[in-house]
Amino acid sequence: MVGIVIVSHSEKLAQSVIELSALMAPETPMAAAGGMEDGGFGTSYEKITNAIDSVYSEDGVIVLMDLGSAVMTTEMVIEDMAMMDKTNIKMVDCPIVEGAISASVVAAGGAPIEDVIESAKMASTMNKF
Repeated sequence: MVGIVIVSHSEKLAQSVIELSALMAPETPMAAAGGMEDGGFGTSYEKITNAIDSVYSEDGVIVLMDLGSAVMTTEMVIEDMAMMDKTNIKMVDCPIVEGAISASVVAAGGAPIEDVIESAKMASTMNKF
């Protein structure tokens, strides 16, 4: 099953997105990588690496990021993981909450990574009312 990682500058935000998504798809492997090791705001290379490792499988992992350095740090992690033959990791540009919920439900159904990515991206066009 495709795993999902949420990267945020805030530990609480990343954890909350996972908690909300797990209400809809508790069986989907998900991990949060939010904030710095000391609990402050920022993005941590180590936290992102550990989160991806914790949900990685041959089915792949998608990573949803909030902004700025979360994107840049995730890119560095993915580049380094590719040297360790972990190549099925994809960054997805989508709303972090809506994308995570949508992707987690599709992943729970056993969909391939391309379908999980498409589901997350479609969250950008969802009407809220």
